[in-house]
Amino acid sequence: MIATPLPWDTEALPKLVDGLVERGWFVGKSFIETDLCRALYDELMTRAEHDALAAAGIGRGEDHSLRRDIRGDAIHWLDRESLPQRQYLAAMEVLQRELNQALYLGLFEFEAHFAHYPPGAFYKKHLDSFRGRANRVVSTVLYLNPDWPLDGGGEMALYDTDHPEREVARVRPETGTFACFLSDSVPHEVLPTRLPRASIAGWFRRNTSLGGLIDPAR
Repeated sequence: MIATPLPWDTEALPKLVDGLVERGWFVGKSFIETDLCRALYDELMTRAEHDALAAAGIGRGEDHSLRRDIRGDAIHWLDRESLPQRQYLAAMEVLQRELNQALYLGLFEFEAHFAHYPPGAFYKKHLDSFRGRANRVVSTVLYLNPDWPLDGGGEMALYDTDHPEREVARVRPETGTFACFLSDSVPHEVLPTRLPRASIAGWFRRNTSLGGLIDPAR
């Protein structure tokens, strides 16, 4: 049995909440425990080796398109089909409740996918949603690669909300590192990677449903 994946100690969660309030982002090293990261990493890499991932696109619905000049990763949406997936999603359910209690965000659900970046791949600077018409509220990234070298590339760069040309943080894709940020106000990008890069990207969403349908669909 894999241990509880989130360290709900006296320091980790308050730091995450404070980071979102004060800066709009948080990065925690070794935030998700190693055994769970290893299991998720093995699952993702097995999928990559068997061509069981889909090329990622940009936009949603009718606006969805494949743009390798913008992003080069391949993905698989988490569907609870494995124990590691269920454990990670259960941990995110706990985090969702904690964020709602602390910040009154009205988070309704969490969606996430594996992301595999082959050597040379990147994702240009973007926002995960747009103010006034977004239901993605808080974005998350969990990094899975063990023993990531200093020259491996693939960092996520975060930019200032008011000055999007100014970089405020650079996150190395080291196993267990967990980043979260406000989806509609923190520009970010994935820099070109020199090695296969493994992560889970996720989003806490509000319910902006009409007629019983969640809008927009994933």
